[in-house]
Amino acid sequence: MPARPVTVRSPRRLRASLAGVATLTTGALAVVVTLALLGPLRPDAAPTTDAPVDLSAKSTNPVTPGNFTGYGFDQCLAPTQKKMDAWLEHSPFLAVGIYISGNSRACRSQPNLTPTWVSTQLAKGWRLLPISLGPQSSCVGRFPRYGAKIDPTISNVSTNSYAAARAQGKAEADTAVAAAQALGIVPGSTLWYDLEGWSDYRNATCRESALAFLTKWTQRIRNRGYVSGVYSSAGSGMKILDDARAAKRADVVVPDQIWVARWDNVANTSTSYLRADGWLPGRRMKQYQGGHNETWGGVTINIDRNYLDLGNSTPAAETHCGGVRVDLTYRKVMPRSGSYRPDPTLVKALQCLLREKAGYTGALTGNFNKKTRATAQAWQRRTGTGVSTKWRKKDWITLHAAGARPVLKIGSRGSDVRRVQRALQIAVPGARVVVNGVYDARTASAVSAYRKQVGLPAYGIVHSATWAKLAAGAR
Repeated sequence: MPARPVTVRSPRRLRASLAGVATLTTGALAVVVTLALLGPLRPDAAPTTDAPVDLSAKSTNPVTPGNFTGYGFDQCLAPTQKKMDAWLEHSPFLAVGIYISGNSRACRSQPNLTPTWVSTQLAKGWRLLPISLGPQSSCVGRFPRYGAKIDPTISNVSTNSYAAARAQGKAEADTAVAAAQALGIVPGSTLWYDLEGWSDYRNATCRESALAFLTKWTQRIRNRGYVSGVYSSAGSGMKILDDARAAKRADVVVPDQIWVARWDNVANTSTSYLRADGWLPGRRMKQYQGGHNETWGGVTINIDRNYLDLGNSTPAAETHCGGVRVDLTYRKVMPRSGSYRPDPTLVKALQCLLREKAGYTGALTGNFNKKTRATAQAWQRRTGTGVSTKWRKKDWITLHAAGARPVLKIGSRGSDVRRVQRALQIAVPGARVVVNGVYDARTASAVSAYRKQVGLPAYGIVHSATWAKLAAGAR
């Protein structure tokens, strides 16, 4: 259907006006992560004459958002911990936008946004999107918000290739980096500049001054060891950046990642305003729905919805006990009797998993021997499934579920997801779950079916109640 022009509808500043809502040092590791995220340097990543890279942030927090494909939300005011916990357990979101700097933001007072808040969210699995909202294009029309001496617009003076605008971009980058480091947001993380949309991207003065500003923002953010991101309307800020990229303009340095505001209610990263080859793969996110109320876990927040596709979300390969196969069709295992012989592949997998989780010290023989049965029965007593000479499907479920119990939803990845996927293959008849460590729509559907099967509300999130059912071997 015809696209509604976003150039006549400036997207909000991410709902900024809403009131409700090893051997490597940390620094050295962050450089490696940054290079891994960005890949080989491109022509637009040429070195600058700015000061050397500053990797002074000492936090042990993970890079954010890092590699992530899934859903996020944003609002101006960082939510309370109680709200964040409720939404972690019940909402589809695993990423959250937070305003950390910029004199033009409406929420310059952030009572909840502290280093502890940041480290807590990251430890719980949230991906953070740190945003700065400073000088805006004079074409936007509603800035300065607080007065020209507090939050001036981007300079339109064209002298020396918009040197004044470039100086502003550099200053905002330094401010953003200082704010990020004070909060414990480590190098290698993406810092986003919020450039609000305006009605006519063809206005040369506003276009060129904005490009000069964003060029210096990107150069400086990279130089300080972070990843450069820019948020803007598809029909203005994103349009001019994509045009400059396509034209291979030597005077413009485009950001590493883009956050496109296009309220078409489609959860992807596409828009007709951008060419298909820009910032792909893994360098885009889209704000696809504007401000509205959502309630999860009894908590209502006014948010924008976002879909992220950043980095490479394929989890690392996983090995067990030096190469023992644990991704199998799980069946009941019994002691040898008459013509029955337990499958040695299954028994070896059981021995391996018991070694990893239950203290089994015997050899991985594939024989369901006395030592294996004794450890298995000790596990049955521990989990309350009832001691038996047999190792049943419910016992397999408890074994796979044993371990950490993080909240998992679309966007989650890694070994915890694999554990759930293995358990679901056993627990949900007909589930077509692939054990790949990626919490995708198919996994979410199987989780929803499992939850309904064991008497929980049927939605596709693994949280504390889901883990409890799995740990008990419920089917």
